[in-house]
Amino acid sequence: MTHTTIDDLLADAYVPTTSPAAFDVGAALRRLAADTTQSAPPPDMARAAQAGQRLNVVSRWILNGPGSAAHVDRLAQDPEQGSQFAEGEMDVDGALVFACLLHLTDHPESAQFWWQLAAGAGKRAAAYCLHLHHLKLGEAREARHWYHQLTQSMSTPSSAPPDDAFIEGLEAVARYVRTHPVGSTANAPTGGLEGEVDRLASHSEGSACVIVRRPDRRLAAQLHRFTARRH
Repeated sequence: MTHTTIDDLLADAYVPTTSPAAFDVGAALRRLAADTTQSAPPPDMARAAQAGQRLNVVSRWILNGPGSAAHVDRLAQDPEQGSQFAEGEMDVDGALVFACLLHLTDHPESAQFWWQLAAGAGKRAAAYCLHLHHLKLGEAREARHWYHQLTQSMSTPSSAPPDDAFIEGLEAVARYVRTHPVGSTANAPTGGLEGEVDRLASHSEGSACVIVRRPDRRLAAQLHRFTARRH
């Protein structure tokens, strides 16, 4: 019968401090750098980022468009009126402009609501914004729905061809504004305009509905000042 001593246990537990082959730090760093450069973002992530960039550009272009402030002015709520629209009262272009402003001031849920109102009233640019909005969020099913609405349901028989020409026109504008930021008139909202949106949002937070309510005269006046800076 053999007896295991403490020295035997310690000898078995010995871990060598040197490796048979020297570790090449430089080679390891080169492999790490190669792995980093070869890795690319997943296609879905790249598509979402591109959609977000395009949505920002299109929203700024719409916000700075001719008559945008006048449309929001017509949409604005009078103090003696409630928040509901009478039949045929809503300015559809104003709803589109307001949605784009909400998107650019970081109120995405409210922007989606107002885009849906405008798209439901037949505004095709709103459907395009919803398509990009859902692509940005990675919501492929919803994005396909609004693309179908844009290219099929909202098409008119007299258009030639309504779907491709409309989308290509918007995307051409997006590309131009993105590559000519200095010469374009697609300015981002100013602090004063963003403050007016936040003021409306703060009033909505105390109610059961978290959607930013219908714009008022104060916001419309600030938007008039914002668009007047271009002239």
